[in-house]
Amino acid sequence: MDHEQVVAGLAAAYRAGALTADAVALEARKLADSDGEPIPPARPRTEHGTEDEGPIASVTFLAGWKLSHLPPGNRPLPSVAHYDQLLQRSGRTAGEKEGS
Repeated sequence: MDHEQVVAGLAAAYRAGALTADAVALEARKLADSDGEPIPPARPRTEHGTEDEGPIASVTFLAGWKLSHLPPGNRPLPSVAHYDQLLQRSGRTAGEKEGS
């Protein structure tokens, strides 16, 4: 990434209050994907915000973004049926002691 994209990512993450490397990387990638068009500066979310104040800061964390873009899982669930034989005790009942 270009230096300008990283700096813009830092600024966007700072304005949104998300001071993590994931937030900076995602914001910088958003700028890189926008073909260099400037992203309007966002304001931090406030309790008394109104619609006419302009864009409100929203940050997507990289881990959440990666999870939302994973392909669907089509593998079968694992089977634990072969462990059932280990849970069965033969030859003793619950009240018997070993060796009697």
